[in-house]
Amino acid sequence: MRKKTKKKSVLGTILKVLGILTGVYGLLFVVYFFDLDGKALYKFVEPAMKKHFDAMERRNPLDRPYDMIDGEYMARKD
Repeated sequence: MRKKTKKKSVLGTILKVLGILTGVYGLLFVVYFFDLDGKALYKFVEPAMKKHFDAMERRNPLDRPYDMIDGEYMARKD
């Protein structure tokens, strides 16, 4: 009788693991099918990135004059 209990226990464990893996696979398929990762990035991450990078200080390349050195135009280094 003990051998049958172990077999049932092993079989039950295997079925539980397969059930969990099936659930994870289904969840990942839903994320892929509805593009939920892209939508989350667009809704939550992109506004944070825009706020950060739009507030950065940038130099204006039109303000710096160019000098002629050896026949090539080069940006002046201040």
